Amino acid sequence: HEVDGSAGAFRAPLSTYILGMDNDYEDIQAWLALHKSPATQRAYRKEAERLILWAIVARGKALSSLTTKDATDYRAFLRRPTPRERWVGPPRPRTSPDWRPFVDNLSARSVAHALAVLSALFRWLVEQRYVLANPFAGIKVRGSQRAMAVETTHAFTEGEWLLVRTIANGLEWSYGWQAAAAQRLRFLLDFGYATGLRISELANAALRHLDADALGDHWLHLVGKGGKPARVALTPLARAALERYLLERELPVSRARWNPTTPLIGSLDGGETGITPLRLWEVMRRFFRLAADIIEGDHPALAEKLRRATPHWMRHTHATHALAKGVELSAVRDNLRHASISTTSIYLHTDDVKRARQFGEAFAA
Repeated sequence: HEVDGSAGAFRAPLSTYILGMDNDYEDIQAWLALHKSPATQRAYRKEAERLILWAIVARGKALSSLTTKDATDYRAFLRRPTPRERWVGPPRPRTSPDWRPFVDNLSARSVAHALAVLSALFRWLVEQRYVLANPFAGIKVRGSQRAMAVETTHAFTEGEWLLVRTIANGLEWSYGWQAAAAQRLRFLLDFGYATGLRISELANAALRHLDADALGDHWLHLVGKGGKPARVALTPLARAALERYLLERELPVSRARWNPTTPLIGSLDGGETGITPLRLWEVMRRFFRLAADIIEGDHPALAEKLRRATPHWMRHTHATHALAKGVELSAVRDNLRHASISTTSIYLHTDDVKRARQFGEAFAA
């Protein structure tokens, strides 16, 4: 009762409150329910959950009792959660006793995102007359804008991607992977790279989400942020990868013979169940670490990059390569489903080698 928010220090007078919930948890559930996209709900729940845990465990107080000083302390905590053994651990199901709220320290940009979500939460609580003020209002993160530019380094160059893809071709013969696991991994690489889908979108896609329009263009339909319907272009590379993967799973290639409920990414036992986003994330990370070990001697810089890589890097690589090959910025924005073209424009960069060569040719002696 002392930390559930029913007697929060900054609760507004009960007579002004318009939601009628009794505690912080119920109010956060009401806020989450406003967001129809499951992916958005998960992302926002994660940030709210982390803050509630920190407030109770580290501060011994309710969410609705947090001060601005608490908010600035939480900002520092996100950069380095301590004690580490309590807060940080490898990805685990939420029901596991080994589950931890964090996988590692957060980057400046991730901290900025977390604080933006929490500020939005408290702004809504103020609007609902549940709390009197927003402790996260105006709190900035030094280096977060610079971190946005650095995010473009979370992409592989064309040469790096070809090397990574070559390693994937020999997984079952050279590195002992099961044939089905190697085939699935190669599909994840090709389809993820060719579409720029998020991990949750890859895991949740089924054959019923694919179609072709009257002009013969192929699309994957999904629900974007805010519950908005969206579609992603299926390139020839994506379609070829899918056809090959269906054959490997002994499933029909012809659209007329598809079972619409068949998941795009299959389980290794050949059943009708798919793969969870967490499991998909773990599979990709395992492969990146293996690839890093393989090339350590010949390509130490790429090996270090692979050890830091997450599956989301395929999305960055997709965008970077698309723009480098002449795809219009607005088209990349629409395929990635960015709300603003300024978000997409961070991928408008060239690598240093290309830049040096082009300026050398322009200003030759």
